[in-house]
Amino acid sequence: MGKQDGSERQVTTTPVDDSTATILHIDLDAFFVSVELLDHPEFANQPVIVGHRSGRSVVTAANYIARRYGVNSAMPMALALRKCPAAVVLEPHMSAYKHYSDLVMSIFDDVTPLVERLGIDEAFLDVAGARRLHGSPADIGEQIRARVFAETGLVCSVGAASTKFIAKLASGLAKPNGLLVVPAEHTLAFLHPLPVKAMWGVGATTEEALVRLGLRTIGDIAQTPLPVLQRALGEASGRKLHDLSWARDPRSVTIEREEKSVGHEVTFEHDVTDAAALRSELLRQSHAVAVRLRQGGLVGRRVVLKLRYTDFSTVTRSRTLAESTNVGRRIYDEAVAAFEVLAAQGIRVRLIGVRMEQLSDANSQGLALWDPDEDWRGAELAVDTVTARFGRGMVGPASLIKPALEK
Repeated sequence: MGKQDGSERQVTTTPVDDSTATILHIDLDAFFVSVELLDHPEFANQPVIVGHRSGRSVVTAANYIARRYGVNSAMPMALALRKCPAAVVLEPHMSAYKHYSDLVMSIFDDVTPLVERLGIDEAFLDVAGARRLHGSPADIGEQIRARVFAETGLVCSVGAASTKFIAKLASGLAKPNGLLVVPAEHTLAFLHPLPVKAMWGVGATTEEALVRLGLRTIGDIAQTPLPVLQRALGEASGRKLHDLSWARDPRSVTIEREEKSVGHEVTFEHDVTDAAALRSELLRQSHAVAVRLRQGGLVGRRVVLKLRYTDFSTVTRSRTLAESTNVGRRIYDEAVAAFEVLAAQGIRVRLIGVRMEQLSDANSQGLALWDPDEDWRGAELAVDTVTARFGRGMVGPASLIKPALEK
């Protein structure tokens, strides 16, 4: 996808045959900052960071101007201000973000009943059944963008394609405030020149492995024999990556269950400063959350870390997955990634917790776009079987052999 600062923006400016591009991905641009600027329009042309100025605060969000200085969300505030000393720092207001999110989502609901919310600021829409009433997919995308701006003052970017994967890539490239349509017949011409890191599920480690093979674009991956990819990345990940490189994505837009969550947390008798012990507790909680999800036939998409410090101040950090999961190891990887940002600043923790949000039926998910967790899933299902027969505690992660932190 394009750089987060919008410097590689692509938009559709000429008429195209969009009859096959009936899946829209709509993403509100720099959402938290944009909401804050509604009350502070005088800062619209300045670098703006949302977050607290306290010593251990991290960046909640940054506008496109600040991103050009290298400022990104989850970055320590002190580092962000060193990169961009002229930045305006605005305090976050979560109630305002929810209010505007609800307004925007209601606009989506007016267009089609097939809306899959991915979080507070983005969603997939299937508009195949809305064309007779609202026009072509490109027309619908422009109507939504215009209505969002007229009714909220916010701007959004839209990707329109024949699959969710390509629609998501397109909206990222259209940022900020753009529309990019990728007709089905143009999918591979659009996809193959993109860098490998544009693909969901390709992080730094996978990217390094691909570059070692001389693979720098998605087209390079597509032309690589499947056995070569599987030897380098593993059987499941190699196959998924190969499928993605040919734009194979059978997922449909699904309506999630009513919002709820599954979580575990613990309050310590004494404040804990040992980061290794806290990571161990996160691992235990992540696996406990995963077991409850599997028992309920659920998967979740957003991992939320909760920390309460010795002064009783509480922070939460969330990470939204490319694909829903009920695998404990995946939940832990995301929770601990959020934890490391906070732990780097020194912590005294009174409470720690993990929860999964954006829940949906596991059976409704279909074939995953990207699932690097197949081996972990098999291992955890085997543990479930043993537990069902012999009881809890008979088998589990080796790193949890040591006693968990006292509750």
